[in-house]
Amino acid sequence: MSLSEKEPTPQISKTCKPRVKAPDPMLIGKTRSVLRANALTTVCEESACPNRSECYERGTATFMILGDTCTRACRFCNVKTGKAAPPDPTEPARVAKAVTELGLRYVVVTSVDRDDLRDYGAGQFVRVVEAIRKRAPEVKIELLTPDFRGDEMALAKIVASGADKLAHNEETVRRLSPLIRPQSDYDRSLEVLRTYAKGFKGAVKSSLMVGLGETKEELIETMEDLYGAGVRQLTLGQYLQPTPKHHPVAEYFPPRYFDELKVAAETIGFEAVASGILVRSSYYADRL
Repeated sequence: MSLSEKEPTPQISKTCKPRVKAPDPMLIGKTRSVLRANALTTVCEESACPNRSECYERGTATFMILGDTCTRACRFCNVKTGKAAPPDPTEPARVAKAVTELGLRYVVVTSVDRDDLRDYGAGQFVRVVEAIRKRAPEVKIELLTPDFRGDEMALAKIVASGADKLAHNEETVRRLSPLIRPQSDYDRSLEVLRTYAKGFKGAVKSSLMVGLGETKEELIETMEDLYGAGVRQLTLGQYLQPTPKHHPVAEYFPPRYFDELKVAAETIGFEAVASGILVRSSYYADRL
């Protein structure tokens, strides 16, 4: 039986579809002007994240480095796929400048997958950390990285980067992983997280999407795998289909379901858990 044949029949509950308060236009406008002036991309803006005003008000933001074109084509992600431009040597300084101009206190740095680069982009992460440290040493930095194809040298660079927190997202359960992110690998992601946990003194975090067609039992098994790999912080949120071409939502879950998942994660032993319909991997990153 194929993977698609094993998927549960989608049960769409429209009454549970999330709604959010409109973002603060003045705050969004100010942030966009700074980003444009520094020619930068944030996940907050590119994904039109519903939580971005709240995060901006708390002095947090998520920057996406290494361009806006990914070398992979995950079925949940709306980032464009194709041939990406070479890393920009001025990017680290521009990120650091934006951090100070926006008065940020906590920064998450992530990137597209860059399988075309010799070090998969790990060096650019390090340069961004160094630039922020030089310009704003008091700012806390979290690196949310790709898997770098499990390359040991790339992972070692990240561990030694001087960041305050490391993260890599498992995204979904083992059964659905080949379908949802075919160019990645469930066990490789666990190994990346295991490497971070062994060599890094700070916290290690991961994230899971809910509503792709997984069962609650599979989610709990995945949480146990993540905990066994050394992950101690976890976020869980509702998957929302970016476009009709992407993987469909199998089910919208009510808030109480996320409360149950939070209890399950804490029972496993996770030290910090953010679980809710609109929770994303960087949501409340500073408070976790």
